[in-house]
Amino acid sequence: MLTFLLLILLTCTHHHISTQTHPQPPLTMDPTELQTLYNIMETLSSDREWRTTYPNPCEPSTSWVGIECKPGVSDSHLHVTRLDFGTPPNPTCKNTSTFPSQIFQLPYLQSIFFFNCFTKTKTTISISKTKTRPSCLQQLSLRSNPSLVGSIPSELFLALSSLQILTVSQSEISGAIAPEISNLNSLVHLDLTYNQLGGSIPAELGKLKNLVGLDLSYNALTGPVPHTIGQMGMLQKLDLSSNLLTGNVPNSIGELSSLVFMALSNNGLHGKLPVGFGDLKELEYLIMDNNPMSIELPTEFGRLLKLRELRLANSDYSGEIPASFSQLLNLTTLSLENNRLTGNIPVGIANLSHIYHLNLSKNFLSGEIPFDSSFLKRVGENLDLSENSELCLNPMQAYECAKLGVDVCNRSNRRVGNSGSGVKPLKTSEGRVVEVSRKHLFFVFLVFWCLGFYH
Repeated sequence: MLTFLLLILLTCTHHHISTQTHPQPPLTMDPTELQTLYNIMETLSSDREWRTTYPNPCEPSTSWVGIECKPGVSDSHLHVTRLDFGTPPNPTCKNTSTFPSQIFQLPYLQSIFFFNCFTKTKTTISISKTKTRPSCLQQLSLRSNPSLVGSIPSELFLALSSLQILTVSQSEISGAIAPEISNLNSLVHLDLTYNQLGGSIPAELGKLKNLVGLDLSYNALTGPVPHTIGQMGMLQKLDLSSNLLTGNVPNSIGELSSLVFMALSNNGLHGKLPVGFGDLKELEYLIMDNNPMSIELPTEFGRLLKLRELRLANSDYSGEIPASFSQLLNLTTLSLENNRLTGNIPVGIANLSHIYHLNLSKNFLSGEIPFDSSFLKRVGENLDLSENSELCLNPMQAYECAKLGVDVCNRSNRRVGNSGSGVKPLKTSEGRVVEVSRKHLFFVFLVFWCLGFYH
């Protein structure tokens, strides 16, 4: 029995020793992938002698920032999954850097970031013709690259069907958006802002059913907003501002039930809004200033109860401010300046307790301003009512006249005097307001009444 136990002990000890003396070899990079990585680094950056400084760039102990690697599932290699250039402490780009088309040959690459990389030497987005395994790239981000020119090639959209985030902004990209963009059916965010893109917005964008954010602002896009825009049911952000778009806002906009942010400002849009516009129940930000709308201010805006900002300035709206605007209890900003609005300011506007910016200047509003002292104090300098020739303020708040750019109302709720003649508070030499007796107050009102009578 003792002999049997000794045999078991010796066997276990031998097995333990054998496992300890045969450690797993360290994971290395595939030689072809490693060579491609070095070629890319030498095209972009002169920060290091990359080949000699990092003979195994994916080694866990490496100090190379801007690179991430993961072990392969079906092989014994480490693979590059992320490259980040331009933002410290990541590798910086040299003045002669050009877009490395080979970067799409890294078979396991999931994320690419180029920030302020192509600034001196003109370069274009290109994709290598060499056949590789299907790309698993999920994010391609190019920001602030003023020497990045040319168009976005349609081949890019065909080769990178796994993309979820595509950002090409603050560059000199031109040309039209290729209809092949519809191939990016996994896309969640598309940002092509601050470029020189022209032509019309392709109707094929409507096929991007998973898109949550679409931003094409600050380009030179022309033509109408495509009706297919309403097919993107997941869309939460739509920004087409600062282009050359014309025509009506399409009826399909009303189908974007998840929309939170919409900006269509600085275009040539005009005409009636869709009937379903008031059904955008999730909308919090509506920015549509600087469009020649040439319609009456729609009451439908008052149905957008979650609105925080409503900006409709410089858009040739006419008619009265709808009473329904008083239902926008979450509103923080209301900008209606430089339109052709008439009538009184709705009394309910004074009950919007979150308002901190209100601009109704340069219209044809009339009557007494319905704001009490607490409202005027809260909004302060962010309230602009100037250049409304028939708008006036209650005599009890005459000290606010000069600041608001309006005058005091007379007994007929008409202005008294010119816009600069608002009554100022009486003060002592120390700057404190003098208390006024009832007799003196009666005399002041009598003077105002007389002025109004002879006016």
